[in-house]
Amino acid sequence: MNNPRPSAPLRAACLRGVTLIELMIGMLLGIIVVLVVAQVLSFAEGYKRATTSGADAQVNGSLALYTLQREIQMSGYGLINQLSSLGCPVQANHTSTGAASWTLAPVVIAAGANDAPDSLTVMYSSRPYSVPAVVSVDHPTTLDRFTVRSAVGIAAGDMVIVTPSAYNATNWCGAYVVTQLPGSGQLVHGQSPWNTGATVSPAGGYPSGSLLVNAGQLVRRTFSLTADYDLQQQTLNLTSGGVDAQDLFAQIVNMRALYGKDTNGDGVVDSYDRVTPTTNAGWQQVRSVRIALVSRSNAYQKDEVTQASPQWDVGTSTSVTGSATCGSSKCLTLKVDSVSDWKHYRYSVSEVTVPLRNVIWGI
Repeated sequence: MNNPRPSAPLRAACLRGVTLIELMIGMLLGIIVVLVVAQVLSFAEGYKRATTSGADAQVNGSLALYTLQREIQMSGYGLINQLSSLGCPVQANHTSTGAASWTLAPVVIAAGANDAPDSLTVMYSSRPYSVPAVVSVDHPTTLDRFTVRSAVGIAAGDMVIVTPSAYNATNWCGAYVVTQLPGSGQLVHGQSPWNTGATVSPAGGYPSGSLLVNAGQLVRRTFSLTADYDLQQQTLNLTSGGVDAQDLFAQIVNMRALYGKDTNGDGVVDSYDRVTPTTNAGWQQVRSVRIALVSRSNAYQKDEVTQASPQWDVGTSTSVTGSATCGSSKCLTLKVDSVSDWKHYRYSVSEVTVPLRNVIWGI
């Protein structure tokens, strides 16, 4: 059966196609659909960037805080066998970098001026075990060796810190590097880049009964923030006498550190502040360190998404110097307004309290 052929007018309509008006309407509808889809994708991408950048800030802050926590937990190891030496000023002198002065303490906080970021320095022995040696013969400033009762655990290349029985302004601690162990309980420290002269030891030298603390390859690290908002680690190099700098984590815009102090001797921290002790009794009050880091998101936001500096909620159970009432709690303001375009970024606050276990175990 033959199919009927379409009529001539119908064939003409089919061959004619679409009119210009129909084409414009179709293009307009297509453009509207594209705009709607693009807008939806733009909003979705914006929310995604805000979410992922906020996550980046939390990850950077958490990792940086973990690094600090791990170092502070080790602080003081092998160096404070006698709590009476806490806070002793250590004199050192390297032929390349000159004289240096350290504080024999697990952690030293350098408070930033006008709420600028703090920095902190940790110090501990690298030895897996560290037994102090007792000086058995007086050591005048001109002598190039110590005579000790036992040199167990001490090796050539180790740094030893001499601690007098009671330190003061004219009777400080001194840092020496052991170059030889000829036997008979002798530790030679001559011919070393680390000075052995009067600039290191007090005028009267070190009498019999002083302690030699074996620091091994002394670990002394300072953590601070760079101008580019990186958490930087500076480690003492015993060979050169200088420091080796390493950037650890990016987008850290503020760091606040506090000493946790037991001021009444009951074994419980009752106050937090940034006042570095100046006496042995003051150092023995320091039982912990409390740290807060402010990390910034990577993504710049077109609109202002932050209107005020972050707050660190420090609670009300323990006195914190500088804190102010915020609702039903107490807070410290962690300023970020020195950061360029600071309102166009999101921030995350991470905190930790680290007990100074090597101090607590020695009490």
